[in-house]
Amino acid sequence: MKKAIFIIAAMLALFAGQAMAQRCLPGMSAVEIKAGMADGFYTGKSRDCGYSFGIHYSVFKGNADTWSFGGGYLQTYKPYGEKGRIPVAQFIGEAGYNLHLVSDYSQTFHIYGGVSALGGYETVNWGDKSLPDGSTLHNGDSFIYGGAVSLQADFYLSDKIALTANVRERFVFGNSTGHYHTEYGVGVKFIIE
Repeated sequence: MKKAIFIIAAMLALFAGQAMAQRCLPGMSAVEIKAGMADGFYTGKSRDCGYSFGIHYSVFKGNADTWSFGGGYLQTYKPYGEKGRIPVAQFIGEAGYNLHLVSDYSQTFHIYGGVSALGGYETVNWGDKSLPDGSTLHNGDSFIYGGAVSLQADFYLSDKIALTANVRERFVFGNSTGHYHTEYGVGVKFIIE
């Protein structure tokens, strides 16, 4: 009998205060800051790739799915002439749903697939129609709309902080500079409950 009591006491001492991670529960929320590359990988000689950054607010639903709302900035370039390039900037607001695809038992690693609706404004060469060689730019600023599909992986460092990596394809309409942009990047997610 003393052995059984000793074993039970030892188990209680070992497991007291421990619980599985309280992550991705319904009602929890998070703020995520993202940055990445767009339309290629910048090597120093690339003239057409760009970058993006954004901030998103997410609310967890059942089964770790999330609703996400946020905004972002995308800067790309269009090659012009021998060595020049024309900047194209997009200011976007978006709302989307991220479906939880898979996670490990300890809730440390998650993979999501998502869809988003986008709307915003695009400016070409910051509204300047004149190019350095005297040519006139025919592409203009415009309101844009569209969507995005994404794949994202979250790796939790603690119950409150996660590192993220994502790949997404953005498609926008209403502009004359191109409709598709591939983005990939990293971010950090802060759980604010």
